[in-house]
Amino acid sequence: MPDAAVSPDVSLAYECFGDPEDPPVLLVMGFGAQLLAWHEDFCRALADRGRYVIRYDNRDCGLSTKFDEHPVDMGEFIAAVSSGDLPAALAMVPYRLRDMADDGLGLLTALGIERAHVVGTSMGGMIAQTMAIASPERVLTLTSMMSSTGESEYGGSSPEAQEVLFTPKPPDREGYVRAAERELVWASRRYGDAAALRELAAASHDRSYHPAGIGRQLGAMILSGSRAKALRELRVPTLVIHGLDDTLIDPSGGRRTAELVPGSELLLIPDMGHDRPRELWPVLVDALVSHTGRTGPA
Repeated sequence: MPDAAVSPDVSLAYECFGDPEDPPVLLVMGFGAQLLAWHEDFCRALADRGRYVIRYDNRDCGLSTKFDEHPVDMGEFIAAVSSGDLPAALAMVPYRLRDMADDGLGLLTALGIERAHVVGTSMGGMIAQTMAIASPERVLTLTSMMSSTGESEYGGSSPEAQEVLFTPKPPDREGYVRAAERELVWASRRYGDAAALRELAAASHDRSYHPAGIGRQLGAMILSGSRAKALRELRVPTLVIHGLDDTLIDPSGGRRTAELVPGSELLLIPDMGHDRPRELWPVLVDALVSHTGRTGPA
């Protein structure tokens, strides 16, 4: 798999699908997940509809650059945030969402792509929003999927989902794969698929098991703050997609994002949780193809 130097300190592993002459679509993955979580068949479905699809590993994940020289103790970090000791929390985390957004833009530059349609899911939606805010001239359209605005009042997690999110998975392959089933707590109630979760976990563990990066990515999310003011001023054509079954980032996160971005579209999908079940790919692909057909101002 190729990688690209996107800055002096960061290289990203990536993969492309389709014809480079087609409109480019950059897929930005979420918290702790590798590019594999954008399923290859999903990427090919988009490519078959005339899009040049690029998926990549964020920093501190998969085969991209790791920041292990900056260890983050999750317990200490959460304690600092909970107690309001912001200086201590800030000192623990070496980067923010803006740095991760610059990584994605740097990948486009490395690939010779001036402007792209940017699609982000979960934390990837936050990164994609940040890309559009920081460099709107490079983002043809924005799609923010199952994400939120950085405001604590919106997009909260259920206690059950939060417990699963913050419970470390076993390091051994068998335990890691078995623990993936816990994620059914935030999956689609109708289409949640334990076998698919285990399959992704096995492939991810075999490709790059790297739990140390999770604390740094979490810190980047929490400490980057609210994007509300900037989203109100955004003039990039924006589609917001959220599943009504989502218990990890409540649908209020998607509703709030659409409320803030002028002229945005909101697509609330029944029977979708914090996942992209194969049964709903036709809906998602149709929505993305339609939205990425736009090139004008919002």
